Amino acid sequence: MTVLEIAKIYTDLVKAEREIPEEEHQAKEKINALRTKYHEMLMAKMREEKVDFSDRFDAAAKAFDLVREEEAKYGEK
Repeated sequence: MTVLEIAKIYTDLVKAEREIPEEEHQAKEKINALRTKYHEMLMAKMREEKVDFSDRFDAAAKAFDLVREEEAKYGEK
């Protein structure tokens, strides 16, 4: 998978987690586990492709930037 593909999945998971009500503990836990997995994959791929990031928060911000740029480029929502 490319950095962009991983970033898209990761950002979709972050957005999905925000949509789940707090009382839905099991669903939030499952999404959180997937989000964590993809965040780790994202950082590993970024290191592999020599994409600079200072910490996990910076990596997350760069993922959202990448997806936003790609969506703007192709007019996606």
